Amino acid sequence: MFDFLISPAYAAGEAATPGIMDFAFPVVLLVLFYFMLIRPQSKKAKQHRAMQESLTKGDEIVTDGGLMGKIVSINENAISVQLAENIEVKVRRESINSVLPKGTLKKL
Repeated sequence: MFDFLISPAYAAGEAATPGIMDFAFPVVLLVLFYFMLIRPQSKKAKQHRAMQESLTKGDEIVTDGGLMGKIVSINENAISVQLAENIEVKVRRESINSVLPKGTLKKL
């Protein structure tokens, strides 16, 4: 009745011997997984770490929360960001998402 969903299993006359394809498929799958997922993600993380280490005073940044501002001072773990005139917030260095081109905040 359910043969169209699941094919029935019959006993084999001889023991099935594993072939080269039985071993090659998982290896090829792991190699594809590495090149399509792991490698690009580690490259992106490396670029993001380099961007965070290269932050300097005066850079215009965007935080993970979407706040846009100019860096006023940098400490070991915290960065003071000026969001508007007389408004400064401290954010963690890791929460900086991207650096904007100079003059972007004035255009907004």
